[in-house]
Amino acid sequence: MLRQTEKCQAAFARGEKVLVGGVNSPVRAFAAVGGTPPTIAKGKGAYVTDIDGNTYIDYVGSYGPLILGHAYEQAATAIGKQAIRGASYGAPTTDETLLAEAIAAAIESVEKVRFVSSGTEAAMTAVRLARGATGRSKIIKCAGGYHGHMDALLVSAGSGATTLGVPSSAGIPASAVADTILVGYNDVNEVKQAFDLANGQVAAVLIEPVAGNMGVVPPETGYLSDLRTLCDGSGALLIFDEVMTGFRVSYGGAQQLYGVRPDITVLGKIIGGGMPVGAIAGPAKLMDHLAPLGSVYQAGTLSGNPVTMACGLATISALRSEGFYEQLEDTSANLEAGILRAAAAANLEGKVCINRVGSMLCCFFRAGPVRNYKEAKSSNLQAFAVYFQAMLQAGIYLPPSQFESIFVSSAHTKIDLKRTVEAAEEAFAEAAKLM
Repeated sequence: MLRQTEKCQAAFARGEKVLVGGVNSPVRAFAAVGGTPPTIAKGKGAYVTDIDGNTYIDYVGSYGPLILGHAYEQAATAIGKQAIRGASYGAPTTDETLLAEAIAAAIESVEKVRFVSSGTEAAMTAVRLARGATGRSKIIKCAGGYHGHMDALLVSAGSGATTLGVPSSAGIPASAVADTILVGYNDVNEVKQAFDLANGQVAAVLIEPVAGNMGVVPPETGYLSDLRTLCDGSGALLIFDEVMTGFRVSYGGAQQLYGVRPDITVLGKIIGGGMPVGAIAGPAKLMDHLAPLGSVYQAGTLSGNPVTMACGLATISALRSEGFYEQLEDTSANLEAGILRAAAAANLEGKVCINRVGSMLCCFFRAGPVRNYKEAKSSNLQAFAVYFQAMLQAGIYLPPSQFESIFVSSAHTKIDLKRTVEAAEEAFAEAAKLM
């Protein structure tokens, strides 16, 4: 039965008159998959409902923050209580300290935290901090790695930039990217070559420890530890962008999962529980280079916003529940296995592959393995679009891009997974016609 979409279509058309492209972030526009995006009216647990009354099992999860599902009761209550007391003061609050303490307790490499309002702002500040602390200018980043829309980092970016076929951006002068060095993800030799060519001027290697903006691509064995060794040998800093992976792939993030400590950690998403947030975190000796103690300037009117801090505290508190991550891993593994069974039923075994790390996973419409941006880009995007639309019609809301991660939450049940796998069997059968 086809979804009713008249209200959503009308709402999107209205939005296009006053919002650029009808959206406030490009991937939401469905440019890669076609059709009109649902206009969401509400979310609860593992479900979202659009203004036409269609309800979907949601695997977007606001692109990662909603590890507990939508409208988690304790988080919603914390938001309401704080909003009554005031949304913003431009002054210190106790919850800022409490959330920073919780982050420092969870992540071994962290002693101090600076909160900001977005992951982009956090990555931008991390780069400035690395340059200020080292007195060097060059940054090494991976092709397909997305670290927000800062000029110097929007080079061969993944995620929405790739989805729209625009891997960088107009409006960025050559001078802005002159000190950005691109390497392939999972390619240590390219990093070694970059260090040699940079002649001692590399301030930092900036990387998603689990790439989440070219689909999900895990680090190969030894890759992150090799980067740690290279940075130590050259005097450069290692920055982990854990905006997605922080508190997602384990309580201590990807650095705990893989046993590699970065110098600077970039956080976002889950630490705000769905409210706008970002953070830069690390040892005191580095963090103290930031103003007001040091000469690296950063400021923000809404940094440490009290509503966000309250929501973040309630969220992280829930993640400390006994067995939380074990149960989330079990749910995610069952979903992966079910989707692979569905692909096999459609005679797509060996023609699609799934990469998964914890509750992040991506089904690539190509044979595996997928180890880097180049391999991810060789996916069959037409087949993905057909699969996406068939899943949407069946009431399964996936990220509308081959280059985004599915996010599993603790709110997803066995019944949700069963419905998802049943829908996937039919969706794969439609996509198989293009494979």
